[in-house]
Amino acid sequence: MSRLAVPKTYKLYIGGKFPRSESGRVYEILDASGGFLANAAQASRKDARDAVVAARSAVSGWSNATGYNRGQVLYRIAELLEGRRAQFIDEIVASEGVSPSVAGSQVDEAIDRWIWYAGWADKYTQVAGNANAVSGPYFNISVPEATGVVSIIAPQDSSLVGFVSAVAPALVAGNTVVVVASQRLPLSAISLAEVLATSDVPGGVVNILTGSPAEIAPWLASHADVNALDLVGASDLDWISLQIAAAETLMRVLPPESGPDAALPSLARITAFTETKTVWHTKSLI
Repeated sequence: MSRLAVPKTYKLYIGGKFPRSESGRVYEILDASGGFLANAAQASRKDARDAVVAARSAVSGWSNATGYNRGQVLYRIAELLEGRRAQFIDEIVASEGVSPSVAGSQVDEAIDRWIWYAGWADKYTQVAGNANAVSGPYFNISVPEATGVVSIIAPQDSSLVGFVSAVAPALVAGNTVVVVASQRLPLSAISLAEVLATSDVPGGVVNILTGSPAEIAPWLASHADVNALDLVGASDLDWISLQIAAAETLMRVLPPESGPDAALPSLARITAFTETKTVWHTKSLI
């Protein structure tokens, strides 16, 4: 006897929970041939504000964790993603219409990027910080610290690798994120939220919104409690207006990137979301 299909309605990921959009709206996720895959929540301005509140509440705990601990947490994400590799391959095949081998390579690349950034978590401060050469009976040391809440428009033409590439570097330094997933290819981002919820990532450290970046991005760009804005996936939006809105609160902004090289792993993507603290300390005169 044949069974009825069980269409799934995916929710948002805010504060470690999976709420529906307060607007009640959903939109259809389609496969590569235009067929129905699932429904996804269409986030609203209120959802974006709730996500920022959740991210702000998690900044202190995450940024004050040791770099070694953050690295362990990021590595744990890679472990769980590896364990659900087959699921993500199936989702990418359905969403993007690529072969299983191509989808497998994408999942492997996403796992490798989590591991790459996990390795930097307790090392980037030694590279980005320094002991300054000063003349006098004191030490002068500069250390990079998290900038706070980072809003991200994820790459829109990549279902998993682009999403991971945008989110992971912001987490390394202790930032929390509010990320708008690809509108057309959100399935892997939503499934990754399930991985995050069952890993060691504290609630509120990563908050995932689905829906229209054009609708959500202006509210994030103008939000006074957001410290940085990564427009890596905003090349099709009016991103100049988003930069102008962000300037009102002196928000740090990274410009859009496009193509397969968007958000390639780099130390620069980690330090882009840090502030440098310089400390002076007297030397003993004995």
